[in-house]
Amino acid sequence: MTDRTATVVRKTKETDISLQINVDGTGQYDIEIPVAFLKHMLELFSKHSLMDLRLRGSGDVDVDTHHLVEDIAICLGSALDQALIDKAKIARYGQCCLPMDEALVLCSVDLSGRAYLQMDLQCEPGKVGDFDVELAQDFFYALASNANINLHLRQLSGKNRHHILEAAFKSFARALRQAATVDPLQTGVPSTKGVL
Repeated sequence: MTDRTATVVRKTKETDISLQINVDGTGQYDIEIPVAFLKHMLELFSKHSLMDLRLRGSGDVDVDTHHLVEDIAICLGSALDQALIDKAKIARYGQCCLPMDEALVLCSVDLSGRAYLQMDLQCEPGKVGDFDVELAQDFFYALASNANINLHLRQLSGKNRHHILEAAFKSFARALRQAATVDPLQTGVPSTKGVL
């Protein structure tokens, strides 16, 4: 199996991002971005996926945080796609049903090479800290599209926006960790097509 790391740099008129990921890490993170809630969610992602994540990002947050949030997701998805390019011997599928106080969120992941997002989080419109709740949809859509993964997120219970979003990020991290794990019983790519 190849070294499962990747570096992605994205510079536009709106954002400047540098991201490094190590899929076979220990959950170490070093994140500097001006969106505090997203920083917290990405720290949780790193810790619970056991993937090392280093991220530097800046952008036109004086206008809105949308550009930076979406571009970070593009970079994270692209990095995952690059780092997981060799899918031989992986588990491929992962799932986690994760509680966060009253919130319960189910996540299922398929590292299929085909991008798809099905997301059903019933967060009331508004903000959690400096994060617009509706940006969660944009974040996970950009991530799934650029990682080329099939991602399902479904809220089973919950009312608190912070709890719902935190459960979503943590359940995604755990499901992704499971899907990316090397399966000692798998002899090749886990697909009858022979490729993912």
